Amino acid sequence: MDKNQEEQFVALLEENQNIVHKICRLYTNNQDQHNDLFQEITIQLWRAFPKFRGDAKFSTWMYRVGLNTAITLYRKSKRRVQTQDFEGVSYRISSEDYDDTVEEQLKLMYSAVKELNDIEKALVFLYLEDKNYREISETLGITEVNARVKMNRVKGKLKKILNP
Repeated sequence: MDKNQEEQFVALLEENQNIVHKICRLYTNNQDQHNDLFQEITIQLWRAFPKFRGDAKFSTWMYRVGLNTAITLYRKSKRRVQTQDFEGVSYRISSEDYDDTVEEQLKLMYSAVKELNDIEKALVFLYLEDKNYREISETLGITEVNARVKMNRVKGKLKKILNP
């Protein structure tokens, strides 16, 4: 990779690094795992960058590489790494007027999403990122119709998990 490509990669990564952080939050349970996954995704992006042709937006390509890396590592680590349970972490702000309804709903939602398989998690993530079905299909490498069908099934699955 030449100097110009290096500078271009660094600029694009810095501009879009929140995408990688969001993926890391979805597939990890603590800061060390988050940092490790962030580093691994960055390495995979670096290795793949010379092949980036610009057919899709850089952010769409970045989602695809990041999610594929996370899913691959998640599948490998699921067999051997014990992670901290989400309910064990509390983010309370002490205040007399504090209403924890939204926080409890978010905990329930994250807990439900953690029960989904890796592809379903990616679908929910992209959906919550306000990606349209065309962008979701491009990112995950599936047809737009397939993305819609899978998302409807995931919504049903989440409803069952949240309302048994």
